[in-house]
Amino acid sequence: MRCMSSSHGRRVVGGGLLCELHAHSRWSDGDLELADVVELYGRAGFDVLCITDHVVRDGGMVTAAVHAEYLAEIRRQAERARRRHGLLVLPGLELTWDDDDDVRQAAHAVAVGLDRFVGLEHGLDAAVETARDHGAAIIAAHPHGARRDSIPGRTTQRWWHDPAVRSLAHRFELINRTQVFDWVAEAGLPAVANGDFHQPGHLATWKTVLPVEPDADAVVAYLRSQAPAMITRPAGLHVLAKPAGVAA
Repeated sequence: MRCMSSSHGRRVVGGGLLCELHAHSRWSDGDLELADVVELYGRAGFDVLCITDHVVRDGGMVTAAVHAEYLAEIRRQAERARRRHGLLVLPGLELTWDDDDDVRQAAHAVAVGLDRFVGLEHGLDAAVETARDHGAAIIAAHPHGARRDSIPGRTTQRWWHDPAVRSLAHRFELINRTQVFDWVAEAGLPAVANGDFHQPGHLATWKTVLPVEPDADAVVAYLRSQAPAMITRPAGLHVLAKPAGVAA
């Protein structure tokens, strides 16, 4: 396989777009303002970044009341990122169904390219189906198997044990940051790797490479397909993990 440049010049095996498809800002539980997240990935030479702040069951974080403002900021920063870095920024949400009493019922669904609010008042399945109907690519986030996560409250086992909800996802995180979910590979599911970005240190983790044009519709359509994606952990990202100041 040839070694080609991505559109930013960061070298990735086989070429294609270097993507972060799972990233959070202070709109939910991330450490950085949205503008700083975008600037960090732009300086790091990424081609695609999807902002996927949380929608949660208790009505906190991104809500119907603030979603228009959230989307407007993503679009504003996307235009700035395009001009300054050639970075394609997509809107999204992480549909977050936690269950402290039964982790087998817990699951998080990243909706890439979702440009409208989807709530959880009718359950996760209904929310995911609605996001799919609106054209989003659904990624099963940190889909735990039999082993629980070392971080309290993060274990989400429903993707693993429930074929019904599993059928709603287009892709599954084989790697989240540096954590491997081996059952995804064993089951032969269409895989991606994401940083689940919450803090600058998550920049230097495993990522996805897509062999498509730098166009939002093309990226989402590819993720919704069964076509294979490449994964990589680019060298040198740790030196860029401290964000620069961002102009308003």
